[in-house]
Amino acid sequence: EVQRLNQQLEEKNGEIQQIINQPPYEKEREILRLQKSLAEREKAQATSDVLCRSLTDETHQLQRKLASTAEMCQHLAKCLEEKQRKEKGNSDDQIPTERSDQVFLLQLYNETSLQVLICNLQEENRMLKQKVAHV
Repeated sequence: EVQRLNQQLEEKNGEIQQIINQPPYEKEREILRLQKSLAEREKAQATSDVLCRSLTDETHQLQRKLASTAEMCQHLAKCLEEKQRKEKGNSDDQIPTERSDQVFLLQLYNETSLQVLICNLQEENRMLKQKVAHV
């Protein structure tokens, strides 16, 4: 293990000597290359941070929407139960009522789906604007 570490140390020392022995212009080129590499990594990290924040925001937004949708569904289920209890005695009116309830729930589902779609498109638009600004 010690021999292996000594060998690695000698290799690193050799690399350092090779860099020291390079002409000044090559040293400058190497410094510029390393600076460019560092700038690219910092840019990639910044992009990653922006995307991470964006995903976190979108996650929170979707969690809020899910909670509100679940709350709305519970409310609608209670309203439907109450309506069915009130109309339980009249079986002739029950079928049209169920159909109207189904139509109402379908409309509500479509509105919710449209809202989610609009939010997703707005988020995608915001992310594309960020990418354009970054580029």
